[in-house]
Amino acid sequence: MSTAKYSLLGISGSLRNGAFSTAVLTAMAEATADRADHSFADIGILPLFNQDLYVEPLPAPVQQLRVQIAAADGIVISSGEYNHGIPGVLKNALDWASRPHNGSPLRDKPVLIMTSSPAVTGGVRAQYQIRETVISALARPVGTPEIVVGHVGAKMIDGRFHDPAVIEFALNGFAALFAEIDRNGRG
Repeated sequence: MSTAKYSLLGISGSLRNGAFSTAVLTAMAEATADRADHSFADIGILPLFNQDLYVEPLPAPVQQLRVQIAAADGIVISSGEYNHGIPGVLKNALDWASRPHNGSPLRDKPVLIMTSSPAVTGGVRAQYQIRETVISALARPVGTPEIVVGHVGAKMIDGRFHDPAVIEFALNGFAALFAEIDRNGRG
């Protein structure tokens, strides 16, 4: 096992101030701070994907996201579920990052997926759509039991996610992410 910290890029599937998915992502960044350095993507500044805009120079926010993905050892996506599916803003970001198909910064990048919802299902339907999208982009979703957080609103204290059992369970997913990074190399 490597002694250097892992470099992880967090992507929240919600733009809302106080978003549950961002709170979960932040809590996990804090819980893994001894093993990983975390940076975060701002997907709210991306233009809507349009192949006509996919020309050099790429729009600056798109280029920034692609550089962040390329520099990271792994990606952590934390998302809610909108209308039983992947939030449009997250799908837009993944679409921008997925080009060109065989040469995108997502290619071979390990990805850990977490979803949350005020519903008991915890965003499980979005979880599968996100997984399908990252596989299509040739990324490698980490093989771990799904990390889903049901009733997430009830697990917030002063705007922070607090559920020790979920955090402990999610740490197993991070261990699998770290092992995948070690197995296949960094960056």
